Amino acid sequence: MNKNCAVYILANKANTTFYIGVTSNLAKRLHEHKNKLIKGFSYIYNTTKLVYFEQTESIQDAIKREKQLKNWHRTWKINLIKQNNPTFKDLSLDWDKTTFN
Repeated sequence: MNKNCAVYILANKANTTFYIGVTSNLAKRLHEHKNKLIKGFSYIYNTTKLVYFEQTESIQDAIKREKQLKNWHRTWKINLIKQNNPTFKDLSLDWDKTTFN
C-alpha cells in the first residue's frame, strides 16, 4: 500500500467552507495549503485546517473517492467528519509527520 495516497477535507476556521482534495503526498500538500503556496479555492477561502482524511491503496482510488465525496450533500460531508473528528480539530497538529513523507 502506498500510504501517501489520500483524499482529504480541509475546513476554514469557522468550519463553514470545505475543500476536498487528493494527493500522493499528504504532508507536502498540507504544507502548500497552510502556507498559501498554491492559488485557488483553498487559498481564496482560507481552508487550511485538516478535518478529515482517508489513506488509499492508490492515487486512482483516492481520485475515485474524491469524486464521490464531492457529489455528496453538505450534511453527509459534515456527518462523515463528525464521525471521526467531532470537534473539527486540525488533525495535522497531532500526527507524526514522518508517517506521510
